[in-house]
Amino acid sequence: MAQVVETIDVDVPVDKAYNQWTQFESFPHFLSFVEEIRQVDDTHNHWKVKVGGVEREFDAEITEQHPDERIAWKSTDGTTNAGVVTFHKLSDTSSRVAVQIDWAPEGLVEKAGDVLGFDQRSVKKDLEHFKEFIEGAPTESGAWRGDVPRD
Repeated sequence: MAQVVETIDVDVPVDKAYNQWTQFESFPHFLSFVEEIRQVDDTHNHWKVKVGGVEREFDAEITEQHPDERIAWKSTDGTTNAGVVTFHKLSDTSSRVAVQIDWAPEGLVEKAGDVLGFDQRSVKKDLEHFKEFIEGAPTESGAWRGDVPRD
């Protein structure tokens, strides 16, 4: 399994950062590898991604979610991956977003990308895009404040 861990500080309150992150269908605006996400229900979504020129689709399940704290997921078919995003209050007007993604690279291109650190740099750049997106938005594009206890 490969792993990426990255953080970014954003100049928005923790609830604004968290609320935007619950709007999965907005991810193509700031995550370069995401082509589309369709929210199936509160804890399931369908992803279309493009990594290293290879298109993949998979379903994912939210395995744990606590408002303003964390969102964890795992794929249920297709590309094997799992991860967690945590949200940390730095002040009333700033927060830290930490991302950990674990996945199983498939094929030569993905394995080479992992070894060369392309995935780490890609996630770092996409977090910078999230920062620009959320700091530039007058409000979040929505919010889901439900709680999903860990199994």
